[in-house]
Amino acid sequence: MKGHPKVKDIYYPGDPEHPDYSIMKKQMKQAGGLLSFSLHGTKETAQHFMNQLELIKIAVSLGDTETLIQHPATMTHAVVPEEERLKMGIDNTLLRLSVGLEAWEDLKEDLEQALDKI
Repeated sequence: MKGHPKVKDIYYPGDPEHPDYSIMKKQMKQAGGLLSFSLHGTKETAQHFMNQLELIKIAVSLGDTETLIQHPATMTHAVVPEEERLKMGIDNTLLRLSVGLEAWEDLKEDLEQALDKI
């Protein structure tokens, strides 16, 4: 997904370009399977993207053996006023992905086919 023209930003401390990468390296052996990313577009773009996923499931919880995705602005942080959400970095195109035990190739393919549909 990194470098894809429809992906605006990726937030993953395991990325050497992430501003907190050095902290992650000091505190952890590996970066883990939770990341966030935002898309170019609108809230509807982000929701349409999630609805195009075939393998990855939409869920509020992000702790499971299967890969899950959520849209914080309308799910976990829906009750937070928009101004506060934006201060926290949660805009309408932000998505959170918790990677499960599926083969990475299958997840990559699912993400790419959904990106192609938006």
